[in-house]
Amino acid sequence: MQIGRYKLKNNLIVAPMAGVTDRPFRMLCKRMGAGMAVSEMVASNSLLYGSEKTKRRANHEGEVDPISVQIVGADAKMLARAAQHNVDNGAQIIDINMGCPAKKICNVMAGSALLQNEKLVGELLDAVVGAVGVPVTLKIRTGWDKQNRNAANIARIAEDCGIQALAIHGRTRACAYTGDAEYDTIRAVKNAVRIPVIANGDITTPEKAKFVLQHTGADAVMIGRAAQGRPWLFREIAHYLATGMHLPAPAVDEILHVLLQHLHDLYAFYGEQTGLRVARKHISWYTKGLPGSAVFRHRMNMLESAEEQLRAVNDFFAEQKTSGEKLRYDEVREKVA
Repeated sequence: MQIGRYKLKNNLIVAPMAGVTDRPFRMLCKRMGAGMAVSEMVASNSLLYGSEKTKRRANHEGEVDPISVQIVGADAKMLARAAQHNVDNGAQIIDINMGCPAKKICNVMAGSALLQNEKLVGELLDAVVGAVGVPVTLKIRTGWDKQNRNAANIARIAEDCGIQALAIHGRTRACAYTGDAEYDTIRAVKNAVRIPVIANGDITTPEKAKFVLQHTGADAVMIGRAAQGRPWLFREIAHYLATGMHLPAPAVDEILHVLLQHLHDLYAFYGEQTGLRVARKHISWYTKGLPGSAVFRHRMNMLESAEEQLRAVNDFFAEQKTSGEKLRYDEVREKVA
């Protein structure tokens, strides 16, 4: 998988997710087998450059190349300035968000709302590509709604503007995250352009990744929600695509080790108090479906120190190991699903 001058180690990419794909999560997913991880979206509003939140989102210290930063906005000059600002701060690939379905983004005619205005799409892409000397990529949806699927048109505009790769979530803006992903639409987009196309949506297992790649002809797959609390999914998919064989599911001890390292990275990145709060959702994802997890999550969310949080996690996984000594993590989850 090649994006501009950057050759990825594989064709598995972490989807940008607001509030999730911070530096600790991106670095973890890369260690667990992802070829690239795209940052949370960064607002193009230059007034936000000095905020602590924006500074954290532009922090790539120690991150494995290539560093891809997603920007969002609807003003060409502002978006171009945001792209250059992020390149100046270490971004090696700029990704433009035209896929976010959130109301607060669409209400300012950004994200997937831009799919309604193909002329403006071209103006924005031209501005960003012309402003930076690094590859620019684009993420879109299949259209605004089921009556207005124009992903193929947008893809052709993107290619003409010099976009180096296109990621497409297989749903319309109106669908949000409901219904099944439209892999036929992604295949049509792939057939419409020569640039690399990255398929996104409902890719939850190694088998599903293989199916999507074969059905759509896409060059890569992008995985988002399925990797929450399950970052080893990338190594499992990579192994399956290479060998046709499944890796053993991670043992409880390994899951605990991965989670503890993730928590320490969050505390270091955000500071203890903010890191503690951010960690709660990740702990919930790691433990979802395990015996006693609902009670544990409720109790864990009441804790007010990193020390207490770490102790609670250690105690919970010690109980899991005692009750299922020979069981693998995913097998435990299947038994209670």
